[in-house]
Amino acid sequence: MTGPLPLPADLQAMLDAARRIGRPRLVGGGVRDWLLGIPPKDFDIEVTGADFESLHRVLEPFGSTDIVGRSFGVLKVRSRASGSEYDFSLPRRESKTGAGHRGFAIAPDPALSDAEAAARRDFTLNAIALDPFTGGIIDPHGGQADLARRTLRHTSAAFAEDPLRVLRGMQLAARFDLTLAPETAALCRAIAGTFAELPVERVWGEWEKWAAKSVRPSRGLAVLEETGWLAHFPEIAALRGTPQDPEWHPEGDVFTHTQHCLDALTSLPAWPDCSAQRQRTLMFAVLAHDFGKPATTVRAEKRGVLRWTSPGHEAAGGPLAAAFLRRIGAPLDLDAPVAALVVNHHAHHRGGTAFSDTSVRRLARRLAPATIDDLALVMRADANGRPPLASPDIHARIDELAAAARALALADAAPKPLLLGRHLIALGRKPGRDFQPIIDAAFEAQLDGAFADEAGGLAWLRNRLGLPAD
Repeated sequence: MTGPLPLPADLQAMLDAARRIGRPRLVGGGVRDWLLGIPPKDFDIEVTGADFESLHRVLEPFGSTDIVGRSFGVLKVRSRASGSEYDFSLPRRESKTGAGHRGFAIAPDPALSDAEAAARRDFTLNAIALDPFTGGIIDPHGGQADLARRTLRHTSAAFAEDPLRVLRGMQLAARFDLTLAPETAALCRAIAGTFAELPVERVWGEWEKWAAKSVRPSRGLAVLEETGWLAHFPEIAALRGTPQDPEWHPEGDVFTHTQHCLDALTSLPAWPDCSAQRQRTLMFAVLAHDFGKPATTVRAEKRGVLRWTSPGHEAAGGPLAAAFLRRIGAPLDLDAPVAALVVNHHAHHRGGTAFSDTSVRRLARRLAPATIDDLALVMRADANGRPPLASPDIHARIDELAAAARALALADAAPKPLLLGRHLIALGRKPGRDFQPIIDAAFEAQLDGAFADEAGGLAWLRNRLGLPAD
């Protein structure tokens, strides 16, 4: 905490209005972030002692209101002054009435005390409130102490009523470098069987936050393991206990290696400058990069010594990465780039010679819609995920690949065909079944370096068709 929580002027005006009918409190993640020294991005307000109609009446002059659910006591206000959206709610009682996230009876209760209202929140660090007028912190469940200890602890036994809270704990631990309290881990294990109640879109919502917001993603995997929820993600669970050659991987099994790689990814200098979409792709690619090892790892002789080796694990990992993304409800547009990065993550190990222009062009094509720049970050995370080993030779090899890609203007894009159907038409050919084979052959020749511009392509095409030179 670095000083008073700064509030936007339009929100302060709304709080002043709400104060006339009740007791507004800032609650949830915004207060947590402020206490951690992180500028809050979202502001949630709970108003005690008011009814829904009165709250709606005093807030309506500030902008458009979306009555999310009168029975839930939630009101979204889009400020006319700034366009920002603020969530106002009434304290409410919740009771479990059936399976799933909809199996709750919810009733606003303006008379609830601060402690009672906070008890329905998931973790103690999310159950801290702030009086926006006095600056007083209201912390009936010890959230500040848990923040100081970097501990994620459930607020009450009601935690078990919503299984999504386990996955929320997974992404919160990764985002804020938190350790799960033992009693919370035990409670999560007790409800591991309720995972099937969760709609896949809610599962994805938590994994997406893990992928795009983590500072120490390994903490998220640790939560899944400690709670027994790793079993619901078999592609990850299979990594635990899969051995690796200790000379090459002194850090331990594939699960431990993957944890180190994920943390290494977020430590790369380029990571903060990546867009959220790119971070998502890279994080899942690193998570899945060794999914193929459990099925391919064998004890075999290599250079006269028995070693653990995983031949073909790159190719085996592509389909498993896609299966995992489907399991967690990820958008379909993640499948292709993640799988491509997984399948090609050892491209820098193939041979010790310089990267040829042809090999770089073909690699860029195989990766699309991911890029060689993306692959370089995955490779660096993989190389750095073997503590205490340093990998200067591997990083030098990655540098060579990146430089070769930049020289061909292929670091952040795949090669595009120079010859298209219109070129065939211009040469007097009528569209037909033979068009596509000719275009495909032209692209293959382009990748092999037979030509590098449109003029060269046309010359190649005329020769292919048996036409006189232009």
